Amino acid sequence: MDISRIHSILANKEKCDVFYDDRPVWIQGVNDNMAKVGFIDNFEEKDVFIQDLYERNLYN
Repeated sequence: MDISRIHSILANKEKCDVFYDDRPVWIQGVNDNMAKVGFIDNFEEKDVFIQDLYERNLYN
């Protein structure tokens, strides 16, 4: 994923399925090439590289 797609997702009111390491996440914010994400399946938060995020429908 790239920074422009993340900004598009954050500005969009529709739900987008975003994943990190096969786990669904929501994007809480971005800073340079890092994104702060929260995992949907628990309360864990993590800073990850933007390029490691992906949308499932792009690969399936």
